[in-house]
Formats: sequence, structure tokens, C-alpha cells
Amino acid sequence: MRILANELENYLGKSVLVEGWVNSRRDHGGLIFIDLRDHTGIIQLVITPENTESFALAESVRDEFVLSATGKIREREPELINPNIATGKIELVVDELTLLNRSEPLPVNTHDDGEKSSEEMRLKYRYLDLRRPSMQNILKRRSEYYRFIRNFMYDHDFTEITTPILANSSPEGARDFLVPSRLHPGKFYALPQAPQQFKQLLMVGGVDKYFQIAPCFRDEDPRADRLYGDFYQLDLEMAFVNNGEIVRQTIEPLFVELATKFAKKKLVTNSEPAKAYMEKDGMVPCLPYSFAIETYGTDKPDLRYGMELIELTDVFKDTDFKVFKQPCVKALRVKGGAALTRREIDDFTEKARKLGAGGLAYILYSDGEAKSPILKFMSEAEIDGVKKLTGAKDGDAVFFGADERMKVNKVLGELRIAFADHFKMKNNDEVAYAWIVDFPFYEWDEKNHKLDFGHNPFSMPKGGLEALTNAKTDEEKLAIVADQYDMVMNGYEVCSGAVRNYNPEIMYKVFNILGFNNEYVEARFGGMLNAFKFGAPPHAGCAPGLDRIFMVLEDAENIRDIVAFPKNGSGVDLMMGSPSAVDAEQLDESHLAIIEEDN
Repeated sequence: MRILANELENYLGKSVLVEGWVNSRRDHGGLIFIDLRDHTGIIQLVITPENTESFALAESVRDEFVLSATGKIREREPELINPNIATGKIELVVDELTLLNRSEPLPVNTHDDGEKSSEEMRLKYRYLDLRRPSMQNILKRRSEYYRFIRNFMYDHDFTEITTPILANSSPEGARDFLVPSRLHPGKFYALPQAPQQFKQLLMVGGVDKYFQIAPCFRDEDPRADRLYGDFYQLDLEMAFVNNGEIVRQTIEPLFVELATKFAKKKLVTNSEPAKAYMEKDGMVPCLPYSFAIETYGTDKPDLRYGMELIELTDVFKDTDFKVFKQPCVKALRVKGGAALTRREIDDFTEKARKLGAGGLAYILYSDGEAKSPILKFMSEAEIDGVKKLTGAKDGDAVFFGADERMKVNKVLGELRIAFADHFKMKNNDEVAYAWIVDFPFYEWDEKNHKLDFGHNPFSMPKGGLEALTNAKTDEEKLAIVADQYDMVMNGYEVCSGAVRNYNPEIMYKVFNILGFNNEYVEARFGGMLNAFKFGAPPHAGCAPGLDRIFMVLEDAENIRDIVAFPKNGSGVDLMMGSPSAVDAEQLDESHLAIIEEDN
């Protein structure tokens, strides 16, 4: 029976069988040493010349050859102990060495040390990249992560139920992946962006608490914190719940335990204004959307550090300084910012311009005085007001934003993140969560100059049908709030949920406001609407994004590093060669034709 590397210390003085890959080979003339690696670690093999056949084989093996070895485990001499590996105090003296398979020269590095192969090559040869100990550890950790989550859900009386992969198209905010139907020409399935409708139907079907680790499919552009094509979420729903706080109180302990018990990190809220928004008996602040935007410039604030946006509009309400004669003036106090070089300030200014700002005004506080090109345009009262409201001290810098409120919040929100990166304010040993609540139900689509859904059309608007009916103008419609909540983790959105709209009359109305008639709603969501006519209970749920949470817990910089077989930044699977062309016969069966684009 094969014994794994991490078990071998229990077999001192005994004969064992080990199998694995050649991690390295060293020929010391009279002896050959082979470091044999399995998924648990490395054991050093010792092959002596007296063992003629095994020694001859050992002379010919190369890195990543697959070997089997039998022999006795013994202690190493004290001066030969290797403290860098777990089995560094023992070695296996080979009686018999067997070649199980050869390996061609490797196109990528399968070790964590040495020069790291390019991402393109690592993805093309992912099956080799997975041999690296760090990748093996990620795969094992991810399995433990799923088990931890499932145990929590079972302990809280949730029932695991799978839902269909071939489904209907649904407006979840991204493009669908469409699957042509061979049996129904001209019609298409859609891979589910989320099991939204199915989990709501389960509530109608009498399920009290549902969950699944669900695959979801969205045709969105890839980025460092988002996988292309498919990803996994913990999808859950609870019946007879008409208050988002109940869902948050149920699932919040899972988030807390993932950070503190699974990842052994410290749970923090280091932004003082956020601490006033702790929910009853909760460990995570619950921030209104408007507060988050005004205080941090984003609806996914990183609360591992402070540096909030500071309102200065009243300070400059009567200013003669043209740059600050704007509807909104805000500032960031950057502790230690006075040490920034002229070039570094220019770099931050360029970032502000790319975000739509005209520039980046600032004041540096150094050697007991304020220094800035803009001071000559400001009154003493304005200078004093800035220092008082920002709390700036010697060594700090204050950076300003002045424009329309939405733009100021956006620019300073992005700069807040950039300054935090520059001054290394983000501690990876800490996790800062925040619930964001009270999202606008509708938002203004600048591209198409019309109202659109802010997040999810299946959410319940606060105030129900009355709030929808009373909203006549676009401004009043934009003021409608959804009973919706997101979880933010270290500046990433990792969960979205809501109290669901289970009333057909309200469902029709939310679409009618956007110009969609009842027939459209019935055609797109007829199955769910019909179900709601037969005694649908109030229900609510959420869906934490498992890949992104795991990325943060494991301190990964790129989400592709925590997935076994990801696609590259262009959405291409370099290993399997997908997407790919298909045979004409397959197209014919699916009733499809390829339209060639003109060059």
C-alpha cells in the first residue's frame, strides 16, 4: 500500500512503498539522491550503487518522471537534516525503484521557487502548473472551504437542492450565454446567470430554507477579481421572511467564521463613522447606500482603513476661488501625505483627470505651516475651516474634489483607494465586512437616457405598490428604495440579496414603470408569476460569491490563481482551446448559420 510523504515519520525503521514525481535529482558519485514529491510533500530517496538495477534507473531519470520506490525509512545523520521540508529528518533507502512514466522537458516551472512562468504558459499547461505545492494547497483549501460552508448550512437547517442549468433568459444585469435548441428550431436556452427564479419557486413549493453551491454563467468582461464565463455562489433562500435583517442575521455568522475560524484573520471595522451602524447583536456595520457613497465614494468601501470623504461645501459657499465655486466640495485627509514627492502628486493628479476631474488641488501641512499653490486664492477663514474639519496635522496632506456631487464622490472614492495602496494601509491579516442597504430601486441609464433597474427586478421596493403608484416623475421614481442588501469585504462586493417581490401586481408595476407591458412580463417570467398566484409566501435570500471571498481569504492577487481551470483575461481556455469552431453538421442540427464579418 502506498504511504504518503506526510505519513512517513510514523514508519521509521519499516519498509514502505512510495510513489510520486521526481522533484529533483542529485548525483553524488557513489550515491544518487532523488526528492520524490506527492501531493502531501517530499521524501528523499537514497539509491546506492550496490542496488545495480535501481541505480542504473536513477541515473537516467529527470524532473517530473513518475516513480515508485520501496525501501526502509531511516533517520538522517544530524548534519544532513533538511529543515526546509517536513520530512527533513528522515529518508528512504531504496530497495527497488520502478519507472511508472517518463516526462518530456517541461514548458513551465512546477516548483514555487525559481522563476515563475508567465500566466499565459501556466494556463496553457495548467495540468503542470497545478503540480506546484502552492496550487495543491489552494485546491485542498478550497475543498475545506466548501466543507466549512456546507456544514454551516446543514447546521442551520438549510436543505441543499440543485436547480437546472438549461434555463430561460433572465435580466440579471449581464449578457446571457445562449444554447440553441435542436428540438425546437429558432429557440434558445440560457445558462443561468443565477438560480433566481428557481429558488423563488422552491419557496412557493413549500421549501423552508434552500441552498446550493451553484454554478452561474455571465458573459461579462474578465478582470482581476472576476472570472470570465462561469463562477460559483452560495445560493440561499428563506421562506416567510419579509425583512432583510433576518437574512443578514442568519448568514452573517458564516462570513464572520470564514474570516476568523477558517482563515484565522482578525475581524475589524477601522473606519470610525461606520461603527455607528452596527446592527443589533451584529459584528458587521450595516451602511445605507447613500451614506457609503457620501462617506467613501463607493458602495463597496474598504473599512480596514479610515480616510473618509470630508464635506467642505459650506466652507466654500461664499468663496472667491473659482475652482471651488462648485455645487460640491469635499476633501481627503491623507495621513503622512506631506511626504509625497512632486512626481507622486502629479501621478495622483493624472489619475484624477482620467476619472473626469479637472485637476487635483491640495494642501501640504509641514514644519508647522500649510503649503500649496492654492492658498493665495483662499481666505483665512477658508484655510482655517479646512484644517478644522479635516483634522489635518503636521505631516498630513489634504486633497480636494470640487464639481457635481456624483463626480466628486467618484473621483475621491477612487483616490482614497489609490492613497491606501500607496501608503500600504491595507492589512491582509484583517477582514473588514460591511452590509450596504437601501439601494435605489431604479437608476438613470446615461447611455440610453432612460430609467433602468438599479440592481434586481425581483427585489421588493420598500413601501410596496403604494411607493410605485405614488411615484410620478423620474425624480420620484429614482427615490424609490429596494429592500436589498450587499455584503462588502475588504473593498470587494461579495454578496447580494434582497427581500423578494412575491406579489404579481407589484411585479407588473415595476416593469410598467420602465415601459414594459404585462404581456412582456408574462412572456419572460410567466412561470414565476403564475406560481405567485397560488399562495406564495414572503421570502428573502442572498448569494455570496464563493470565488471572490476565497480570493480575499487566501490573499490572492488574481482570482484566476484560486481556480483549478480558469480562462485567461480574454475569456479563452488556452489549455482546451475554447471557444472553438464547430462542425457544419453540428450547426445544421442546431439550426444555426455563421455570418462572416466583412474585413
